[in-house]
Amino acid sequence: MFEDSLVESIGRIRTRSRRYAVGTTLLEAALVGVLVLVPYLYPAGLPPRLLRVPLVSPPPAAPPAPPQIASAPAARPVNLELLLTAPTHIPAQIARVPVAASEPPRLIGIGPESGIPVLSPGPSAPPLPRVRLEKPSGPTRISSGVAAGQLLAPIQPQYPAIALAAHVQGTVVVAATISASGYIENLRVLGGPPMLVSAAVSAIRQARYRPYLLNGEPVPVATTINVQFVLGQ
Repeated sequence: MFEDSLVESIGRIRTRSRRYAVGTTLLEAALVGVLVLVPYLYPAGLPPRLLRVPLVSPPPAAPPAPPQIASAPAARPVNLELLLTAPTHIPAQIARVPVAASEPPRLIGIGPESGIPVLSPGPSAPPLPRVRLEKPSGPTRISSGVAAGQLLAPIQPQYPAIALAAHVQGTVVVAATISASGYIENLRVLGGPPMLVSAAVSAIRQARYRPYLLNGEPVPVATTINVQFVLGQ
């Protein structure tokens, strides 16, 4: 009997405590929800100091102003009326004072009668140096083509009989100096078939050239002369 009553009393106590805990939890949740929703539904009920709290971040500070550069004072204009006066008449001549050649022109005064400024003469320009063209110490070098254009008559050598019999042909190159009068000087064979050298030198010695002019004056020139020997010509 006592055991049954004890079991029943324990079961009742447990049942009542569970229901109480659930109800308490729901009540607390309802109170918390009311406390959270009241500021949104009735903002006028909040304290004034909470309403004055800014919710937006302040604007950034303005950048510092650039430093001001002090400008140089403008030059004061010169009043020329204090230095010059209007002339009363035009003089026939302007007075000049001799000064050193290196001294620049400057204002030395004002004419007492005319009122015209008197300037000192400036330095005179130095004379231009005279350029002298020196003549070349040796013969002027010209090409064989230029020398051929100065020929008065073409060079026509005699073909040696021994070279014809041996069927020898080729070009003889001779270095020579053409004098200021157009004659050949200082012959020197540079190359060519030996059988043809003598005939080429003889023909070159008989050649005549127009004088080569340098700055309007005839001068000797050094060049090379080519004499060709071709079979059948």
